Amino acid sequence: MLQSVSSPAARGAEAPSPGIRRALSHIERHFTEALYLDDLAALAGLSVCRFVTVFRRQVGLTPHRFVCRERVRYARTLLADGVPAAQAALEAGFFDQSHLSRHFKSVYGVTPGRYLREQVQAPPSRAGRIGYPARAAFSAVSSSRPA
Repeated sequence: MLQSVSSPAARGAEAPSPGIRRALSHIERHFTEALYLDDLAALAGLSVCRFVTVFRRQVGLTPHRFVCRERVRYARTLLADGVPAAQAALEAGFFDQSHLSRHFKSVYGVTPGRYLREQVQAPPSRAGRIGYPARAAFSAVSSSRPA
């Protein structure tokens, strides 16, 4: 996760400085815990105000938004593994289930419940197989043509 988000090519931004890389590494290891800007800024060797500015410029997101996205991604894997939403929210570092739902919807565009329902209803992948229309589809097309 750290490489894909911190990749300058993926963001179209400058490469993270060593201080921002230290902060990113700390976030990746501790995103389920309470994180404070003072601590992250100290890791980066910057003031809090400067840290937020530099982090946003180099990563493409504010530190808060980055942490929330990491938590949402982790919660999504927990939900996919069958963990109840309230428990997934707490394990991912959210205050409660509604906190998770709000951030989940901002990242994925749907609530966790709807996301799971859509995953269950999605047909199995047919990668590598060529699908041909049913025979009835050909007869409907051919009968609608003028003679």
